[in-house]
Amino acid sequence: MLYGLKIALRYLTANKGQTGLLIAGVAVGVFVFIFMSALIGGLAVFLVQRTVGDIAHVTVEAPSRDPASLLPPDVGALVAEQRATNQRQQLRTADAFLPLIEALPEVAVTSQQIVGNGFMVRGVVTAPVSVTGVETDKVSAIADIEKALQDGSTDLANSSVIMGSTLASDLGVSVGQVVRLQSDQDVERPLVVSGIFELGVEALDARSAFVSLSTARTLFNLPQGISRIEIKLSDLNQAPPVARRIANETGLKATPWTEGNSQLLDGLRAQANSGNLIKAFALITIVIGVASALLLSTYRRRPEIGIMRAMGASRGFVILVFVTQGALIGLLGGLIGAGLGYAALLPFPVPELAPPGGLPVDVRQGAYGLAISLTAIGAILASILPARAAARVDPVSVIGQ
Repeated sequence: MLYGLKIALRYLTANKGQTGLLIAGVAVGVFVFIFMSALIGGLAVFLVQRTVGDIAHVTVEAPSRDPASLLPPDVGALVAEQRATNQRQQLRTADAFLPLIEALPEVAVTSQQIVGNGFMVRGVVTAPVSVTGVETDKVSAIADIEKALQDGSTDLANSSVIMGSTLASDLGVSVGQVVRLQSDQDVERPLVVSGIFELGVEALDARSAFVSLSTARTLFNLPQGISRIEIKLSDLNQAPPVARRIANETGLKATPWTEGNSQLLDGLRAQANSGNLIKAFALITIVIGVASALLLSTYRRRPEIGIMRAMGASRGFVILVFVTQGALIGLLGGLIGAGLGYAALLPFPVPELAPPGGLPVDVRQGAYGLAISLTAIGAILASILPARAAARVDPVSVIGQ
């Protein structure tokens, strides 16, 4: 084994220029593999953060009631359900389920909310608004309002409101001024603007307003219960199983963010498949390069191989020498390419902190170990054909050449 390694090293160092170019080619292939892994992975994180970063990962609501289920099973009837215009779905026993939900290890934070619609009035200007009542200490639990704040603060009192920047501009108001909020329950209250935010999502910036939970109860005539519980998870990819678990254990309707973002998920899958195809081409290039170089080496060293065979070297030993060459080339090229890839990716900020228009490359997703392993395996496989060709060399026919 050691003797085979020694001969393999001698073959590699006999033509240092050719060996250096071969290792450099492998390193470039590994660099491409790592860069594509970091780019595709970082782009996925960037898109998900921009899309899902300011929404709940799981939303818990009261289960829908099917009026047909209230009838005896043997009664055939056509049932039509008509709700009153002021009827509002609500969780009446949220406090009973909250400890169970918050005890789940995947749950990072929960937010009890009362939601409804209404109109914001300032002088003669009226604008439709989507109102969310939240706990005063959890204003930024789901959407990071504090980070997106343009003016004022996120402190909510019973007489204050936080609104989107476009909505504030449409009404012509600023922090400290008073607006009138009229709910869809015909309840009206004057509120002081305590903060203005800009999340960068037009639908939120133009229509969203946050009030305290107690203010929302008054506006929407909801003395008890809440509309929903929104949940942020430590890992948003765990949303579907966590939602199923919550639904099974509580009997409530739990909706993961993935249900409303199927197009985003399809795009991410297509993007990942494209990246895998590019990485596969990089590996194929490595395999072809190593195989070609070793086949050329085999042809040039036929007399030496014949002498080894004449001196008693077995075909297995010859195969070992050339497979060892392939493994060394793959390992050295993989290590150099991985090192260069890491050094090139390190200056880029992680996608969560990437500036708008920046390149969302994630150094954490470079797949360095996988790149080195696949390259080494690919180089070994590429060396099998030249090794078998070398093992078939007839000592008698080549020694005299």
